[in-house]
Amino acid sequence: MTGKTQTSNVTNKNDPKSINSRVFIGNLNTAIVKKVDIEAIFSKYGKIVGCSVHKGYAFVQYMSERHARAAVAGENARIIAGQPLAGMCSLKWKCTSFEKQVISR
Repeated sequence: MTGKTQTSNVTNKNDPKSINSRVFIGNLNTAIVKKVDIEAIFSKYGKIVGCSVHKGYAFVQYMSERHARAAVAGENARIIAGQPLAGMCSLKWKCTSFEKQVISR
C-alpha cells in the first residue's frame, strides 16, 4: 500500500443525481492498465469517488459533472498501453447507443 486512500469500486449506476458525473472509458487494455493507473490518469480532473474496471472498459465516478466533462475533453483518444481510449462519455451526453448499453449493465 502506498498510504493513499483507495477509491471505492462503486460508480453509482442507479443514482440519477450522479449519472452525469460518471465517465465511461472504452477500448481499455485491462490486461495492462489497472484501477490504480486509471485513478492516477483521471484524478487530475477532479475528485474521484468511485472507479470500476472491467474487461476492456472502465467507469470513473466524479464528485461533479463538471469534472466528468473535463476528463472526457482532456483524455478522449489518448493512447494508453498502446491503445487509444474510445467512447469516453457520460450516460446523458455524447454516448452512442452501444456505449449506453454497456453503461446500463
